[in-house]
Amino acid sequence: MKDFETSTSILRISNQVVIPDHEIELNFIRAQGSGGQNVNKVSTAVHLRFDIRGSSLPAIYKERLVQHKDHHISAEGIIIIKAQRFRTQEKNREDARQRLLEIIQKAMVTRKKRKPTKPTRGSQRRRMEKKSKQGKQKALRRKVDY
Repeated sequence: MKDFETSTSILRISNQVVIPDHEIELNFIRAQGSGGQNVNKVSTAVHLRFDIRGSSLPAIYKERLVQHKDHHISAEGIIIIKAQRFRTQEKNREDARQRLLEIIQKAMVTRKKRKPTKPTRGSQRRRMEKKSKQGKQKALRRKVDY
């Protein structure tokens, strides 16, 4: 028994970027685990599917999401999230939408480019002094040759 959800709200990613609810497919399924008497009767778990390529997201969002390494993103470019943490459909729906938002925001974070640096002259000198001191110390530990 699967229910299909249709709504007219939006998921706000940023000030300019929103996802209309008709692009997010929500199916309600029976949850695994605890749930008491309702576990076999009520479909509280949410199975969220979001097609990246078929969405109204800007091109840069689509490109970064498809390249983003996340186990929720399939090879076909579909984000699949199963939310069953809570015992109510409403909380699981909100949880799934929140996790979708987090995946999209994580994909949009640009990592700071690393600037390669060279060790300073002072640190190189200290390193060489330490090495020679350690070598002299080890030489003193050797057997004495008469």
